[in-house]
Amino acid sequence: MLDLVFLAFIGYVLVLGLKRPFLWVLLYVYIDILAPQRIGYTVITTLPLSLIAFAAAFGGWLALDRKTGARFTLRQGLMLALLVYCWWSTGHADFPEDALTKWDWVWKALLFAIFLPLTLTTRARIEGLALVLLLSVATIVIGTGMKTVLGGGGYQNLKFFVNDNSGIYESSTLATVAIGLVPLLWWFVRHGTIYRPHWMVTAFAVALTFACFLVPIGTEARTGLLCIAALGVLMLRYTKRRILFIAGAGVLGLAALPFLPQSYYDRMATIAQPDGDESASTRVAVWEWTLDYVAEKPLGGGFDAYRGNRFEYSMPVRTVDGNTTSIEYKEVVDQGRAYHSSIFEMLGEQGWPGLIMWLALHALGLWQMERLQRRWRKAEDEAERWIAPLAAALQMGAVIYLVGATFQGIAYQPVMLMLVALQIGLHTYCRRIDSARAALARSAPRRSASPTSLPGAVAAH
Repeated sequence: MLDLVFLAFIGYVLVLGLKRPFLWVLLYVYIDILAPQRIGYTVITTLPLSLIAFAAAFGGWLALDRKTGARFTLRQGLMLALLVYCWWSTGHADFPEDALTKWDWVWKALLFAIFLPLTLTTRARIEGLALVLLLSVATIVIGTGMKTVLGGGGYQNLKFFVNDNSGIYESSTLATVAIGLVPLLWWFVRHGTIYRPHWMVTAFAVALTFACFLVPIGTEARTGLLCIAALGVLMLRYTKRRILFIAGAGVLGLAALPFLPQSYYDRMATIAQPDGDESASTRVAVWEWTLDYVAEKPLGGGFDAYRGNRFEYSMPVRTVDGNTTSIEYKEVVDQGRAYHSSIFEMLGEQGWPGLIMWLALHALGLWQMERLQRRWRKAEDEAERWIAPLAAALQMGAVIYLVGATFQGIAYQPVMLMLVALQIGLHTYCRRIDSARAALARSAPRRSASPTSLPGAVAAH
């Protein structure tokens, strides 16, 4: 029955897309994030849903959709260059078979992120993409929050829709994505037009925000706690009553402490004492190995180059017996340890060229969103007041992603690449408005004899 429900919904959207091809783009976003083919049990697991949706999205745009306003930007060029470079490094990888496995999904994520901004030519499309992205993630987040409240949490114990610790279903990744999308959620509360501001929308946003904050608790993901802290710091910029905000956040945090399980405290304690946790204590060793590795191979070793690392270290093991705590050091030999950092992931796999392209891609996004906020924050027209807040939400989401990515290997995470595409689409949309206004201003003196020409041009725009 679950398979039939998924297939009926997907088939319905495919039919609707014959009239509105952009719906096929949204369908791919839904399938790529939620992965219904991994949730189902029978027929749906054998169908190439992602391929079907991508072919429909790209083919529909190419054959049926309008191209007015579509532009290829510098950031899309950076992603294209990174895609080509990843293809080259895969052909020269240290571990060819493992590299091909990762390449199989990375190229799709990058290619779709390059293509996506070409379809975002109107406010309705920008908002539609943001909404589908948000609600697709929310589907996973709501289930995770419910299981956490009912006592189903715990590190590596909380089960999602799929029993597969990869992609967005990896606990730390889901925690980062969930917290990163909170600002976008509240943008919809204030400026949404698909679901207009209403008390029911606000109530849903409150409940979903609560579920987002439950994800780091239920998964006991240390990165999630850092992302929550980053969100709190970022919110200070947009809060008029900062002292009250800080006090309120502190009170809520203290109120939540009695409801947190002891396992959560133990897990979070390893942030301050990483040498007592094998997962945390090896990260610095892996990062040092990566720096030595690129010193010899500055162009990187291709996907999964980390499989070649090996190191030894001493880790303290604490034993508590009543009121007595004893510490014994044991020698640990580790090898094939993952990077646990997108920065070192890019550096080890794609070398300095890949890391520079990746950092430039995100740095440009932060700069462009900052410029949009400054340019549009004083807009008074109802049709333009949404721009600066959306730029702020996308910027905060990007910063939270970068905080989480510092301690996770999620450099090519599809949801975050879609967030990049949203940034590009919004920036391009605003540039078109400014270009149209500049052209209108240049032509205004020549048409001054006609008193109706300027309003007519504005209305046409």
